[in-house]
Amino acid sequence: MNVIDTLNPDQVAQLHSLYRQEWWTKDRTLEETQACVDGSQLCIGLINANDELIGFARVLTDYTFKALIFDLIVRKDHRKTGLGDKLITLITSHTRLQAVKHFELYCLPEMHDFYARHQFTNNLGGIQLMRLHRV
Repeated sequence: MNVIDTLNPDQVAQLHSLYRQEWWTKDRTLEETQACVDGSQLCIGLINANDELIGFARVLTDYTFKALIFDLIVRKDHRKTGLGDKLITLITSHTRLQAVKHFELYCLPEMHDFYARHQFTNNLGGIQLMRLHRV
């Protein structure tokens, strides 16, 4: 397995294919997938010996106060192998993110224990997520 920080067009297409298999990203177009990759300050991909994308995560950050982790995804046939843990570790230990005070992410309740193993908490002193939804 190799770690990459830039996705070529074929790997963006593979990421889009991964997105199409998940409820939270299934409606993204290939163009939107390319745009979100291009608009992220940091992308980390995991590829196997056949240059197939098997894991991915991206980060939006100000490099000082906040780094928001998005789209952490592992290909279904590679889950439960530690690749999600590896992606979190690669992000939180990344040299470009060493000054960041808070790493944040969205997750479903069933993923809480996974992220808690990496010191993430939902005990935020009453802070709540708010959203403006554009159709």
